[in-house]
Amino acid sequence: MTECTDQVVGDILSGWRYDISGISPEMRTDYERHLETCEYCSSRQRLHRTIDVVLIGISTVCILAFIFALAVIHRIEPLRNWALVMHLEHRYIVMTLQSAAVLGLLVSLISWVLVAVTTPAPVYITGVALAQARILQDRIPEELRGRSSRNVA
Repeated sequence: MTECTDQVVGDILSGWRYDISGISPEMRTDYERHLETCEYCSSRQRLHRTIDVVLIGISTVCILAFIFALAVIHRIEPLRNWALVMHLEHRYIVMTLQSAAVLGLLVSLISWVLVAVTTPAPVYITGVALAQARILQDRIPEELRGRSSRNVA
């Protein structure tokens, strides 16, 4: 499908980047119904949520990479050789690399926070996790479900 079935509702949803998590439940019913019936808008919503989750994932990987870089910088032996070849002191090279790693870590942290605050990605990820947990819980045999609920209570 290349067009929205209700252009007015589609325009409203696209202005909100297809995020209806922050509006009241009374207003949400019409938008949810539209997202269920309009293939165009539901595909656009999936695209936006995918982009949000990918941005969070990339930021997380970058944060981990920069933390790893900070942990490893002092242990790299080739840095000592570079310092000799370039006639620099080892500590200047290490300090430069550490400064770059800290700057990269800060930029990654800021981008992670901005994506988490400005997009509904955390709510979306939580919803997906809860849906998967319900599916897994439905697969548990009935006799095991009874035991687990008694242990929890």
